[in-house]
Amino acid sequence: MSPTEKGNFSAEIGQDVIDEALKSVQKRKASDVEETVEVEAPSAPPAESPEAKEIQELKAQLEFSTAKGRELMDKVRDSHEKMLRAAADLENFKKRAQKEKEEVQRFGIEKLLKDFLPVLDNLDRALEHAKGVPENDGFRQGVAMTRKMFEDTLSKNGVKPFSAKGKPFDPNLHEAMQQVETDEMPPNHVYAELVRGFTLNDRLIRPSLVMVSKAKAASDAKPAPDTKPAEGASAQGNDTDNGQQS
Repeated sequence: MSPTEKGNFSAEIGQDVIDEALKSVQKRKASDVEETVEVEAPSAPPAESPEAKEIQELKAQLEFSTAKGRELMDKVRDSHEKMLRAAADLENFKKRAQKEKEEVQRFGIEKLLKDFLPVLDNLDRALEHAKGVPENDGFRQGVAMTRKMFEDTLSKNGVKPFSAKGKPFDPNLHEAMQQVETDEMPPNHVYAELVRGFTLNDRLIRPSLVMVSKAKAASDAKPAPDTKPAEGASAQGNDTDNGQQS
């Protein structure tokens, strides 16, 4: 072989051989990748490994802590509700105490007032008896001044009289003592007031003692007979009188 032939040496390789070689290289690379993935993937610890036991213990502790937390929250909720109920009861007690205090302030003198009202009634009776007697004018004026001072003092403390005469009978305000037949007013009205009624801060403390009107009953009496003499009897009587005179 000449030097010229040596420099121009070339080997011819078939295309099928090249394809087979490329496929072999690709398979090799794929196998290496699978082995690499399998090696790098972490493997799960065995069921009886220390790591698995530790995980189970942590789970148990978490569940225990959760249960304790729920129990504690229930206790806190119950305590909160009890505190709210206690606060509401205290507020209601304060309101009741305040209301009772106001009731005592407004109506605490009711019992004492009932003992004083007859005194005012007697002053009214004294003025009524002294009316129309000139000798009692000085006495009457003194009693009238005393009565006015007494009534003004009662009025300052919320005590007021009310009139019932001529008004319809009201069992809530009036106490009927008797009924009177009359045509002066409609039935079931107050014909006369025997004792005045009084209120304390708009609360009735004594009703009026009254006489109640009622309609008169229809009269069953027969009309009186006619006593006018008959004409014949009158004429006969006149003749008799004339005869006697003659």
